[in-house]
Amino acid sequence: MIQSLLLFVVAGVCEIGGGYLFWLWLREGKSPWLAVIGVVILGVYGVVPTLQPATFGRAYAAYGGVFIVLSILWGWIVDRIAPDKYDLLGGWIALLGVLVIMYAPRR
Repeated sequence: MIQSLLLFVVAGVCEIGGGYLFWLWLREGKSPWLAVIGVVILGVYGVVPTLQPATFGRAYAAYGGVFIVLSILWGWIVDRIAPDKYDLLGGWIALLGVLVIMYAPRR
């Protein structure tokens, strides 16, 4: 379970970080090299979820919840926009969904 959660976090950081670098280039006029690095990181993101033990649909459904939580954290840490109580509540609900989807006992 710990390895699976770490893979979700690595995938999320790659997706958000790669997209952010592309954003910096396209929206904020930063170096085109940031876009190149962003594309490479997004390529890594494409590989990481394949290491999950679950099926594609289940892994990506659960990853969506992790992505929500990581996006809230990214906004808080990088963009310095503190989440409000509804962001936090939504993040907890999404994280609960991840735990149910990925780790609920099945037959």
